[in-house]
Parts: sequence; C-alpha cells; structure tokens
Amino acid sequence: PTRTVANVRAIFNKFDGNLGKNGELAFIFDRKGIFSIEKSLIKMDWDDFEMEMIDGGAEEIESDDDEVMITTAFEDFGHLSHKLDELGIEVKSAELQRVANNTKEVSEEQFKANMKMLDRFEEDEDVQNVYHNMDITDEQMGTL
Repeated sequence: PTRTVANVRAIFNKFDGNLGKNGELAFIFDRKGIFSIEKSLIKMDWDDFEMEMIDGGAEEIESDDDEVMITTAFEDFGHLSHKLDELGIEVKSAELQRVANNTKEVSEEQFKANMKMLDRFEEDEDVQNVYHNMDITDEQMGTL
C-alpha cells in the first residue's frame, strides 16, 4: 500500500495536482451497481422486463440495439442480481462502480491533460479502479 500511495502521489504531482485525504471527495460520487445484459437474451415483453427490473431495484435502464445497461443503488445490487437469476436472464457483467453525482465541463487542454493523468493511473498495476467527473463531449472523445 505504501508504494501505491507514493506512486499515486507522484502522478498527481506530475500533473500539478495533489492527493487529498482518504474519502475527502467521496461526496462527489455515489456507489452504484451496473449490470450489462445482451438484449437478445431478454425473451420477455420489453414493458414486462422493465417492470421486473424496477421491482428488483433498477434506478435507470438504458438500451441500444445490442445491450441493456441497468443501474441500481448499491443497497439493491444483490436484490436485482437475484431478480435476474429468478427470471433466467444471463448477465454479461455486474459490478459496483462509483458514479459522479455531477459532471464538470473541461476545456480541450484540460481534457487532454486529465486523460494523460488517468492513463498513468490505469498503467499502475496496483491501481484497481479510476473514476472521474469530467463531462466529456463526443468531439473530445474523437481527439483520443
């Protein structure tokens, strides 16, 4: 752990940031359960599926042509997981994540610097997860 803290502090210093106290910015993020399901595996009527997910604790249900993403409160993660099992729906992935309460717009320059810093964190073998609250535009993503 000491090596990890030193590495994280060094990365922050390199990008003119600093390492705050443990939990200091926890209020910026909520802990959420995120489920990913292949849409083709859902054999029931969509409206019925949505109602079952809400009954299981889903806060948000997003879908595209191929995939369904379901967000739930941390406390409802197990309940929704059980509901999906009960319905015989195979989950592609299920994990707990920190989700930003509010996002912050950043300039192109800030975006590039922050992405370099995030990459450095992710390259560190001791860092398990990296979360941010940047509001990233499609144009900014296109510059990567």
